Amino acid sequence: MQVQDHAEIVHLLAELRMEHRDLDAAIERLASAIGRDELQLTRLKKRKLLLKDNIARLESKLIPDLDA
Repeated sequence: MQVQDHAEIVHLLAELRMEHRDLDAAIERLASAIGRDELQLTRLKKRKLLLKDNIARLESKLIPDLDA
């Protein structure tokens, strides 16, 4: 996935952050459930980490390159 346009990056970041928050809430609910599914919990946590990495990568694209 190659995103170059600043507006596209900002839009994608907003979507990824929303998904990250949703996963956080889902993980919290699943973790506190009585008969929780550990495999599902692990998968959600891995997905959340992947989203976090993608968010960080896109945020770094928004930082302008400065010549020293």
